[in-house]
Amino acid sequence: MTRGRPRGRPALGQNFLADPNLLKAIVRQAELRAEDVVLEVGGGKGVLTKRLAEEASVVHVVEIDERLREGLEEIAASFEGVRLEMGDAMRVDFRAMDPAPSAMVANLPYAVATPVIMRTIEELPSVTRWTVMVQREIADRLRAVPRTKAYGAPSVLAQLSCRVEMLRAVDRAVFRPPPRVDSALLRLERVAEWPGDGVARLVRAAFAHRRKALARSVATAGVASRARVLDALEAMEKLPTARAEELEPQEFVALAHGLEA
Repeated sequence: MTRGRPRGRPALGQNFLADPNLLKAIVRQAELRAEDVVLEVGGGKGVLTKRLAEEASVVHVVEIDERLREGLEEIAASFEGVRLEMGDAMRVDFRAMDPAPSAMVANLPYAVATPVIMRTIEELPSVTRWTVMVQREIADRLRAVPRTKAYGAPSVLAQLSCRVEMLRAVDRAVFRPPPRVDSALLRLERVAEWPGDGVARLVRAAFAHRRKALARSVATAGVASRARVLDALEAMEKLPTARAEELEPQEFVALAHGLEA
């Protein structure tokens, strides 16, 4: 956008990409096909949008900042396949997007990166791969392994549906304004459907009080009684004192099935 050159708003988690080489790398890593329908959350000034529009058939762009509307509308007028939706990505109806996205490529606003990724995994089964710029901490969390501090509900739910890989660390200097945290380019490839509301509810309850034993945490959240959880854990040959961080992602699916039995 040439008018006004609005700066990123920290309150919205905005940090605009300013390195053309990195933009090329993001599009290259996305491995887009001509028939792809791309979802971009956080269109910003449209520098990535333009490159995506040159590679894919349709680009759905979601942007909350009204200061950026005019520049994005100009891009939409130049590329037939660009569909602009002004609004909050946490309120946008992803399921209503037509055609349905097959890939997500975005410099995600840090404030909503994790919930947006989780929403798209759950609500957009048509999306098979993600190439997203996120805060380094988020990248570490989504690919974390059991018995580590970063391992939590997002790790489990993301890994039940996707293969998660950090492609590269990204220097703060490539953003305007530079963020106060490190960033990373993250790739997710879908390997399974969303595990379902029951599993998701159990996982979130298990990690809600991660210092407590899993059975007590789940019972506190009202998902199942402590006795039922203990019986299910025993059937899985797990100790009654097991904590959520000790279970592998697939073991949460087994636990959910055990609670349904």
